[in-house]
Order: sequence, then structure tokens, then C-alpha cells
Amino acid sequence: MIQVDTEEERKQILKRYRRLLRQAKPFLKPGDAKEIKKAFNVSLEAHKDMRRKSGEPYIYHPLEVALICVEEIGLGTTSIVSALLHDVVEDTDWELEDIERDFGHKVMTIIDGLTKISGVFDYGSSQQAENFRKMLLTLSDDVRVILIKLADRLNNMRTLQSMPRHKQLKIASETMYLYAPLAHRLGLYAIKSELEDLYLKYTDADTYQDIVNKIQQSRSLRNRFIRKFIQPIDEELDRQGFDYTIKGRPKSVYSIYSKMKKQGIPFDEVYDLFAVRIILNSDFENEKADCWQVYSIVTDFYQPNPDRLRDWISTPRSNGYESLHTTVMSNSGQWVEVQIRTKRMDEIAERGYAAHWKYKEKESKSPSGLDDWITQVRGLLESNEANAIEFMDDFRGNLFREEVFVFTPKGDLKVLPHGATALDFAFEIHTEVGASCIGAKVNQKLVPISHVLKNGDQVEILTSGKQKPNEDWLNIVVTSRAKAKIKDALREEKKSSILDGKEIVRRKLKQMKMTFNSETVEKLRAFYELKTANEFYYRVGRGIIDPTTIRSFKDFLEKQKKKQKSIQERVKDESTFTKEIKSVKGPDHDQLLIGEDMDVVDYILAKCCNPIPGDDVFGFVTVNEGIKIHRTSCPNAVELLSNHGNRVIKARWTSQKEIAFLAGLRIVGTDRVGLINDVTKVISNELKVNMRSITVDSDAGVFEGTIKLYVNSTSHLDKLIQDLEKVEGIFQVTRFD
Repeated sequence: MIQVDTEEERKQILKRYRRLLRQAKPFLKPGDAKEIKKAFNVSLEAHKDMRRKSGEPYIYHPLEVALICVEEIGLGTTSIVSALLHDVVEDTDWELEDIERDFGHKVMTIIDGLTKISGVFDYGSSQQAENFRKMLLTLSDDVRVILIKLADRLNNMRTLQSMPRHKQLKIASETMYLYAPLAHRLGLYAIKSELEDLYLKYTDADTYQDIVNKIQQSRSLRNRFIRKFIQPIDEELDRQGFDYTIKGRPKSVYSIYSKMKKQGIPFDEVYDLFAVRIILNSDFENEKADCWQVYSIVTDFYQPNPDRLRDWISTPRSNGYESLHTTVMSNSGQWVEVQIRTKRMDEIAERGYAAHWKYKEKESKSPSGLDDWITQVRGLLESNEANAIEFMDDFRGNLFREEVFVFTPKGDLKVLPHGATALDFAFEIHTEVGASCIGAKVNQKLVPISHVLKNGDQVEILTSGKQKPNEDWLNIVVTSRAKAKIKDALREEKKSSILDGKEIVRRKLKQMKMTFNSETVEKLRAFYELKTANEFYYRVGRGIIDPTTIRSFKDFLEKQKKKQKSIQERVKDESTFTKEIKSVKGPDHDQLLIGEDMDVVDYILAKCCNPIPGDDVFGFVTVNEGIKIHRTSCPNAVELLSNHGNRVIKARWTSQKEIAFLAGLRIVGTDRVGLINDVTKVISNELKVNMRSITVDSDAGVFEGTIKLYVNSTSHLDKLIQDLEKVEGIFQVTRFD
């Protein structure tokens, strides 16, 4: 039993509470401090017997969340009160009615939005996705729910080290799946970057630490370079009488990692490791002119890259972000990103939504892109009848995209996500225009509805009364609005086919003396490899699936039952179970321990990421293929862990035995006579590795090849990579999935 110093803890709690009050003091109105104190006392009392996984008193968590709301997001009293109380309804005897009675309707609504849904969920649906949807529904009433949830998630991620490994993976993946994109969309760049960095820290600790160490090692060199780079700019800004600050900041660990991964380059080749930010203290009316004047000063000293100029001052991003970005060539031949913005723009860039509102009141500008986006989300939420997972996919689709700026024939500006088509533009104008769109004129030229729009395009939509949306349209559009409207139109058409299909399936199952329930239907859906039960009904209703083939589904189930029964009869206890597995897989099979008790269980390796012994892995319980093993770095891991966390189980390899697993290597180098021979010699002779395939492409002296081969484990693969890198002419060897 751990001894707890209650006196010391009491002091700590008060210290944190006082810090919160100090931070909030500048904007407190009369009576606010009293309200915050009342909320603090309620939370303290409600959580008094609770502790976090780390052993700390639970009250630390709501206090930290409230502090993030004030310090890092810039929220006010209602949010502080809600943050302090955000877990009492979920974790204690308090009810929403008690909150409303003591703290009012507004606080109650926010806490309701933050409280997870409890209860039983349909087979095949996802509790996480339902909770995300419930939280997002409150976005239409009060955006503070999302902001407090982001603060809550940030604190959870900061204290993730005390959680077990499988929980770390689940929470980190959820964060990457929804919360980091949400922070980005609401303009909270500092929080977005920290969430991404923490995700990397807990899912790929070695890579994270490696990048952190390299950033640390290059720090003094970088600082010296920045000082030298900004000196002439500094002098000129002083001479022209600007009030400003200049800071150099390194890119976030995750953005460096993304760049390395996307471009397949090592750390040393990421050229824009840092950015120089010039922040002006400028009047609102002169902001634009001042920023461009500073741009002109910077480009007097350094040559700009014309392709890398980003003007988000004339047309701010839809999350309110305003800044002028340029990339210039330094005297030492290194590219440097320079960001020019005012103090107001900088606060909006760092604190996003809350700062955007603070300034909006002062300048009473017309609605910004952020308001438009929230209005758009409201529309999506109100019209969306899809299941929660489908809804989440649609919603996420619009969070992280870059934007294109296009014009109507009359010159009105429309902001659409990068990759948007003429059909997206049509739905942006009006649902009716979208539904009857047959093509468009882009810059006076006739184009199909699938034409991808570029910055500055002028678009005129052509319509026809005979046109109707069809399934293929969903592959053409990228905006949530267009997808939702197309789905609405298709849904109406689908409804009657679904009802017909349902009736046919019900009758067919009755004939075969099988129960018609959600579990049977879910198995049928999986048997026909379809995404949803309604999709299955629809295909039966339309005659795409012949109802007589359901007979083969029954035969399949009976075979499965016999198979399972024969295994169960032979397996009486754990030791015979292990023997059974060994007889199936051979005595030297490398065992994977699965689940809370780390048992030896049958499994299949996922094709999407081909795990091999030594990889960091997790198990996923599929509907009718048993347990599938995925690498934690699998491209599908983030979605599986986010939406179906309840079906994820722990898994780890025992000692590696000699058994071969398929892995892929990509090799890049300079071409020369005999290179292939040397490569195959290393693979076949030195390490006795079996190759499945090798493809080579040589162009203008550059050699690029992919090799698929069988290895025993990650350490075996690492040894092979090291030996291949020693071959003359090869300068990069990387593993691919």
C-alpha cells in the first residue's frame, strides 16, 4: 500500500487552484470568482475518494483542464466552471439536474455534451464513434464543448505514461483520428502540434526520441544561424521605426517526421527545420500594408522562392488563420521560411477560436470562414442520418484539407477544400444546383462535373432538369456538404429497396429456420463483404444479390461450427491448447501472446501491414475472421483503435524462432554494372534469406528497386538493411508495408 501525504496533497491542490484563479483574474466579472470557487468545491468533494492511474488525486485533472482552457485557449468563467465539473456526472452520483440547479442551464448543456453515452450498442456500431457524434452535435449549440474536450484530451495525452500500453495506443490513435484535426480546424495550432507530437511519442517512441535528440544537438548551430540571418532585417526594421518582435522556432517533431516519411528522406535532408516569425505591433487599419512592407524588406536581403509565397492576409484560411509566408534563400544556401503577421493575427494563430471571437467583437467584421465552417457543420449534423462511423469519416474528410479559392461568374469568392471538383462547387452554390448539375464552364472552357478546381478558377455551373444524383457522384466530391446532400438524395431512392430487401431476407431466413436478428444480419453483411446491413438489404432488394445464395451462407456457418467443435473437443486445458496450436503451426512456430492473460491464441496476420516478429503489434477481433494482428504503425491502425477500441486486444511476440515472414525493402542508389549481383549476393549468400521477387527501375543513372523477401524477425531485417547499405552505390534502404 502506498503511503499518501494528505497534507502535502492538500497544499498541492490549493496551489493549482490559486494558479487557475491568478490566470483568470484579468477577465473575471463581479461574482465570477465565487462561482469558480463553488464549482471547485463541488468537484473536490465529488472526486475526493478517486485517484488517477498515476496515483495522484483525481482533482488534479479537472484543475489542469480548466487551466488549459484559460491559459492556452483563452476561455472565460463558464468554461472554467464546466471544466472543473466535466467528469462529475460521468464518474459520481451527481446528475445533470443537480448541475442545472446549482450552476445554470448553460453549464449543464456543456457538461451534457462532454458526458459519454452509456448503454448497449448495436452489433457492428462503435461506442467511440457515437460519443464523437454526440460531442460534435453540441457544436451547433456551443463550440465551448469541443474546446473543453480538446483541453481534456491534451491533459490526458500529457499524463499518458501511467496508462497500460494498449490504452496508450487507443487514446493516442483517437487523438490523431479526431482531436488533432479538430484543433487544426479551430485554429489551435499550438495544441494541434503538441497532440501530434505526443501521438508519435507513444506510438513510435524510438523515432520520436531520435528526432528530439537531433533537434537538441543542432540547437546551438540553429540559434547561431538564426541570429546571423535576422541581423540585417532587424537593423532595417529598426531604421523604419517598426514595433516588432522576431522569434525563430523549430518545426514540431511530428511535422519533421511526416516530411521524412512523405519524402523518404533522413533528418539531415529536411531543409525547413525551423521558421522565422516576425510579429508586428500594428493598428488594425494598417495591418495589411505593414506586413507587405516587411515582406519587401525581407526580400531586399534574401531571394524568395516564388512558388512558396502564401498570402493568408488577403484571403484568410477558413479557420481564421491570417499570416504572410515566404521561403527565402539564406546567404549560406539554406532555405528559410519567414512568417510575417501582426500581434492580433499571432494570437488568433496560437489560440484559434477564442481569440478570433475576442477580436471579432472589437472589429465587428463580416462573418469569417470559421463562422461559415460552423454553419456548414451544423447543416451536416442536422441532415446526417448515416451511422456514426460513416458520419465520422465524412466529418474528418473536411478537417485537415488545404483550401482552394475560386470565383462565381459574378466574382464572388468561394473557399473549397483542396481537391474539390466542379460538382462540389455546384453543391456549395445550392443543393438544387448540385443535384441537377451536368457540367461546368471553368474559365470559359467546358469541363465535366469531375473537373478538379485550381486557385483562381472562375466557375459557371450547367444544369438540366433531367439530371439525378447517382452513387458514382460520391467518388467525385470531397466536401462534407456535397456528400451529405448526395447521400440524402440517394437515401430517399434507397429506402424502398432497403425495405423490400429486408422483407426478402426475413422470409428467406424463416424458410431456413434461422433467427432474423442483428447478429445474423451482421454475419450476413460480413459474408457478402459489405460495409453496412442496409447496403446488404439494398442489394437484395435491387436483385444484385440473389436471395437463393443465402443458402450457401448457412452451409458456411455449419462448417465453421464443426471446425470449432472439433478443436474444442481436442482442447481441454491450456497445455493441450498450446500443443494443438503447435500441431497446427509446427513446433518452431513463433508464438504471439494475446489478451489480458497473454494466452497463446490462433490468429491471422493482417495483409495491410504484414507484421513480423519483433514488430510492435496489437490484436483486432474481426466479425468472422477471428483475431487479426496489425502493426501499431499500420495505415489502418489509427481508425481501428479510434472507432473500435473495444475490439482491440493486447499482443506481443515471444522469443523469435526460425520461421520466415514476408517483408518488403525499397532500395535507392546510383546505377553501375554488377550492382544487382552484389545486392542478391548479400541477400542469398550472406544471410541465407529467401527472395520472393525483385523489381528494378534504372533511369539516367539512378537505380530504384523493390525486393520482397522472407525474414525471421525485425532484428534479422535490420541486419540485412545494414549489410545492404554497405554495398557500393546504395545510399538508402527502407522497409515498406
